[in-house]
Amino acid sequence: MKHPTIYSITENEIDLNDLLAQITLASTGAAAIFTGMVRGITSRDNPHETMYLEYEAYKPMAEAKMKQVADEIRDRWNSIEGIAIIQRIGRLYPRTPTILIACTSAHRDTGVFDAARYGIDRLKEIVPVWKKEVFPNGEEWVEGEYIPKPGE
Repeated sequence: MKHPTIYSITENEIDLNDLLAQITLASTGAAAIFTGMVRGITSRDNPHETMYLEYEAYKPMAEAKMKQVADEIRDRWNSIEGIAIIQRIGRLYPRTPTILIACTSAHRDTGVFDAARYGIDRLKEIVPVWKKEVFPNGEEWVEGEYIPKPGE
C-alpha cells in the first residue's frame, strides 16, 4: 500500500480539498490539519497591525528539509497514511493561509494529531523560510528562535 507524501514551496493558493484527496486512502478515517495564517493584528508581546507578510525560500533546500520532516513523522508514527506539507511564499495578506500540515490515518487515536503538531513544530525548526513583516510605519525581518544543530 502506497502512503502518499506531498511537500512543496508554492506561490499558489493552498487547496485543502485537493490536498486531502491526494493523501486519503480507502482506509483513511481521520485527518489532522494545521493551517497557519497571516494575522492582521498581533496582540501578544509587541501589539501591532500587519499589512502583509513577504515569505521567501530557497526552494530546493526548503523542500529537502520538508521531506526530512515527513520522513521523521513516518519514523515516529507508523500509523500515518498520508502527509501534506505546503508552504506559501510571496506577498500574503491578513487572513491568508501561509502553511498547511495535514496527516491522515485510519483512526483519530493513532497519533494523527501528534504527528501534525510535530510536523509544524519541526518545520519551524529546520525548514529555511524567511518572513518579512510589513506594518503601517515600517517593516522588519522576523527572526526565528531556533538554530539548527549539526546534521539537521
